[in-house]
Amino acid sequence: MTRSFRNEQEKLLHNISLMDFVIVEMTEYLDTHPTDSEAIDYLKHYVRMKNQALREYASKYSPLTIATADASSCSEWTWATTPMPWEGGCD
Repeated sequence: MTRSFRNEQEKLLHNISLMDFVIVEMTEYLDTHPTDSEAIDYLKHYVRMKNQALREYASKYSPLTIATADASSCSEWTWATTPMPWEGGCD
């Protein structure tokens, strides 16, 4: 199934959501299989991918997490004034 996106921002946000899902599922799996090194590597891979995607999203649009809000890159704090995607910030 191929999904169409209105723009690059929506596609990136969707991919971040998918990575979040994988990370949650892997952490739940590892709760019951804590010595599965292949699963640990898989989780680390997705965590790296998600962190990169969050940095990319923050640099192109606005930060989704406080960890990707780089206060040094602007002259005013826009974290609270920029609409989040669920507030229509993805249009």
